[in-house]
Amino acid sequence: MTHHLVLGAGGVGRSTTSALVALGHTVTLASRSGRVTEQPWAATHPDAVEIVAVDAGDSAAVTALARGAASIVNAVNPPSYTTWDTDWPPVAAATLAAAEASGAGLVIIGNLYGYGEVAAPMHEDDPMRPTGHKGRIRADMWTEALARHERGHVRVTELRSSDYFGPGTTPRTSYLNDVVIDALLAGRPPVVPAGRADAPHSWTYVPDVGRLAARVAAGDDGWGRAWHVPTAPARTFDEAATDVARLAGVKQRRVRVLPRSLGTAAGLVVPFMRELRETRHQFERPFVLDSELTQRTFDLRPTPWDEALVATIAARRTTTPARAGTAA
Repeated sequence: MTHHLVLGAGGVGRSTTSALVALGHTVTLASRSGRVTEQPWAATHPDAVEIVAVDAGDSAAVTALARGAASIVNAVNPPSYTTWDTDWPPVAAATLAAAEASGAGLVIIGNLYGYGEVAAPMHEDDPMRPTGHKGRIRADMWTEALARHERGHVRVTELRSSDYFGPGTTPRTSYLNDVVIDALLAGRPPVVPAGRADAPHSWTYVPDVGRLAARVAAGDDGWGRAWHVPTAPARTFDEAATDVARLAGVKQRRVRVLPRSLGTAAGLVVPFMRELRETRHQFERPFVLDSELTQRTFDLRPTPWDEALVATIAARRTTTPARAGTAA
């Protein structure tokens, strides 16, 4: 049994904590507020997790928490999509400093932005070719961390996912949850702010992120490279909406997409829409993650698509009870 520090108490941080506890480890789970309302491990392992408040950009504070930990899992989610330029650099610097000072391995929860605009399924060894500032921020974080690993200063890995879905996601972190599932459960057609409804897209189930993070954090064989989180075959918005309606027993509704010109115009006055311009290519053409290498290496498989959707639908209905009675 080893001890681990998980930074960030959103869906990924909680899933990672649950998976580590299930493997017999203990965890310090740190968030900005120090408040975690959903604690799925509490019923069976109430003493395995300590919850604390910390600023993940405070190098001294993170280093102090990391003493004695086998790993640091950076599952931080900056509070605003529009302020990555100022939010991410101090967190990246603090976690690297804490890992180097404590000897803990650093597991970075990453994404696919660094690959830029792609024309084929993405693999872990594909080069970083970001086409926007958010992609450059994430690519630079990984490049610096890997360089320190190669110099022998730290042990690092990055786990890359596509867009999240699943129980426990925080608001505005899941297109599939917030835009598709919630709309259908409420009896409304989903309205997607960018992209095409018929473009294949990979969707990563949050508990699968946690399982891989726990496996790598507690092991000796995942360091020094990036891994793709096991992810089910890609589904278009249209296909996903059809599947949700079938499994939820609600009326099937056509997915609507905001015209590109309107999205561009909205970006002139709405900061979030302006930031979406950088990543809308991910929804306008096939955006597919290949996770076969990770699956073979760690003998892990993605949660079956229908099973993951059923669990997500049930969770969304529970968190907003009024939806439970929505008729087809």
